[in-house]
Amino acid sequence: MVFYKIDALRVLSDDQSNERITREEAQAISGEIYEITESLFQKSDQQNFIFTVSIGRNGMTFGAICKTDQSIEKQFVKYAERLPFEIEKAKIEEVTFGTIRNMLSCAYRNDYIGDDDDILDAFEIGALTASRPHCEFGEALIDGKKGVADITSTADKFLFSKTMIPEIERIYMGGRKKRAEGHPVHYIVRTDDREARREVYKNLLSALYENGRLKNQRYCFLDYCEKSAFPGASFNALYRSCEGGAVVIRFVGDEVNDAEFGRRSNALVAAICEIASKYKNKVLTIFCLPKSANELKEEFLSNWGSTAFIELYEDIVFSQQASEYLKSKAKDVYIRADKKLLNRVSEEKGYTAAELNRIFDEWHSNKLCNDIYPQYKTSEMAKATLKKEKPKGNAYQKLQNLIGLEKAKEVMNQALGYYKAQKLFADRGIKNEQPSMHMVFTGNPGTAKTTVARLFAEIMKENGLLSSGEIHEVGRADLVGKFVGHTAPLVQAAFKRAKGGVLFIDEAYSLVDDRDGMYGDEAINTIVQEMENNRKDTVVIFAGYPDKMEGFLNKNPGLRSRIAFHIPFDDYNTDELCEISELIARENGFELAGGVKEKLGKIFDTATKRSDFGNGRYVRNIIERAKMAQANRLVNMDYDKISDNDIFTLCAEDIELPTDVAQEKVIKIGFTA
Repeated sequence: MVFYKIDALRVLSDDQSNERITREEAQAISGEIYEITESLFQKSDQQNFIFTVSIGRNGMTFGAICKTDQSIEKQFVKYAERLPFEIEKAKIEEVTFGTIRNMLSCAYRNDYIGDDDDILDAFEIGALTASRPHCEFGEALIDGKKGVADITSTADKFLFSKTMIPEIERIYMGGRKKRAEGHPVHYIVRTDDREARREVYKNLLSALYENGRLKNQRYCFLDYCEKSAFPGASFNALYRSCEGGAVVIRFVGDEVNDAEFGRRSNALVAAICEIASKYKNKVLTIFCLPKSANELKEEFLSNWGSTAFIELYEDIVFSQQASEYLKSKAKDVYIRADKKLLNRVSEEKGYTAAELNRIFDEWHSNKLCNDIYPQYKTSEMAKATLKKEKPKGNAYQKLQNLIGLEKAKEVMNQALGYYKAQKLFADRGIKNEQPSMHMVFTGNPGTAKTTVARLFAEIMKENGLLSSGEIHEVGRADLVGKFVGHTAPLVQAAFKRAKGGVLFIDEAYSLVDDRDGMYGDEAINTIVQEMENNRKDTVVIFAGYPDKMEGFLNKNPGLRSRIAFHIPFDDYNTDELCEISELIARENGFELAGGVKEKLGKIFDTATKRSDFGNGRYVRNIIERAKMAQANRLVNMDYDKISDNDIFTLCAEDIELPTDVAQEKVIKIGFTA
C-alpha cells in the first residue's frame, strides 16, 4: 500500500483569472469532484483512491491511496482528465500515513469526499487512526539515493563491516530488475547502541529500495518490551498499510533479559510473529534486539517458520583497529587523539562500537574542559557530582539516628548504592533495572520493625526507588477471606493499594495460623504470585517473631526465594536502651539530669531478663511515666522558683521503678539444706 501527495498547477484562461466563484458554484464543483472521485474508486475495484484535497486559484493538491503497484501517473491522468479544471506540471511524491490521514480530513471538510474513516476502513487500515485503540508507531521515508559507497562507509563507521557489507553486496548483486513476489530473507539487527541500530536499518532499507527489493519508500517502526500490550487489530492494520514496504520492530528496555525471559515474553513474541509472518512475502520485517538477548532471538526464529534470517551484529575489534576507530571519532570533532585516549585501549581486550563510544565520550568531555576550554577546568563533571551525592530526604537521616539496627542500615545503604551505580555506569552496559527488595523483619516486640518499615518507604520514595513511598499495613483480617474465593481478590486489592510503595504484613504467620489447607494457604500462594508480578514497583515486608517467621517461610517453596533481605532486629542491651531513653526524651523536648542514666541502667538490667520485655516500647513507657511524675512534682513547687530548665529536665526522682520490673523468681526443684 502506497500513499501519495500530488501538487499541480491549475491552468486558468484570462477570463477565469478574474472570475469570482459563487457559493452555489463552489458547492456544485464539490459535488462534481465527489462523484468523479467515488466513480473512479469503484471502477478500480477499490484498489486505488485518488481524491482532491484543496483547490487554490493557481494550484491544487491531491492525495492517493494505492493497494497495487500500478503506475500512479497513469491513474492520476485518468482522474485529472475528468476534473472540471485543466491542470499541468503535476508533482507526485510518496508520503506517510499521518500525512494522508490529514489530507483526507481536509478533503472531507471541503466536501470533496465522503467520511474519511469509511475510506480508511475500505482499505482495512482504519484501526490505525488515533480515535481507536491502536499501537504506537513511527514512520519515515527511505532515502533511496545513498549508493553502495555511502552504505558501506556507514557499516565501517559503526563497526558492522563483517556482517553488513557482505549482505549489501548480495543486495546489489544483479542490479534492479523485475523480481518475483516475496522476500528471500528478513533481518535481525543486534546491538545495544541506539544510534548504530538506527543507522544500520536505515542504510539496509535504502539498499533494498534502491535495488527494487522494496516497492515503497515508507516504512514503520515501533518499540516493544516485555510489558507491552499484545498485538491486535491495529498491529495487523499496520502491517497491511506497509505492504510493499517494511516494518522495524525494536525490542527495548530492561525487560529483554535472558534471566527474566518468561512465559509472557514467549507469548508476546509468538503473537508478533503470527501477524508478521502472515505478511512475510509483502512486508519486510527487521527485528532489532539487544546484543545479549540470545533466548529472545531463538524465540523469534522458532516462531517465524521456514523463512531465512540474516543477522547483522557489531564487529569485535582489537588493539590497532580500536585505536583507529577512536582516532576517526576524534577527527570528526576536530581534535587530535592523544595518549590519554589511545592508552585506554587494551591490547588483549576486544571492543564493540558502543564500548569505544563510551571511552571516547568520557575522554572528549574531559578534553573540552581541561584543554580546549581551560576556563572550565574547575567545573565538576556530572558523574563526579553524582558520585558525591548523599542520600536524599530527612527519612534517611532519621534512620541513621536510630540506636542500633546496623543490619537495617546496611541493607538500605546497599539498595541506594546499587541505584546510584546504575546511574553512574548506565553507559557501560549496566542495565537500569529495579532490584527485588522484598524483606523479612524478625524480632521481638519494640525492636523498631514498624518504624524502620515506614522509614524505608520514605527513603525509597525520596531517592527514586519507589514512586509513591506510601506504606500500607495489613494483617490476617485484611488478606484472608471468610468464604471460598474471597481470599485471592483481597490479596490482589492490597497489592493494588500498595503499588509504588510498601506492603507491610505484621505477624505474617497469623495468615496460616497452623491450619494447613485453609484460606491462609491461598493467601500465601496469591502473595507469592503478586510479589513476582509487582517486584519492580512494590516492596513487601513480612514482620514477626524470629521462631514463628521461620515456620512461616517454610509454608511455600517460592516464598523464601523471592525475599531478598532477611533483617534481624535484636533485643536492645542496657547501653542501647539508655541511648534510646535520651533520644525519646529529646524528641519530647526534655533533657536527662545527672543520675538519671544510672537509675535507668539498673531498671534495664533487670527488665531485659524478663521473657516479655518490650524493648523500645518499654523505654517509651518509662519516659512517659517520668514526664507525668515530673509534672506532678513541679505543680507542688513554688511557682516563682520554677526555672525554664526545671520545666524541660527530667530528674532521677521522676524515674519510677515499675512494679513489674522485679526479676522473675527462679523456682528451684530439688532438696535444700
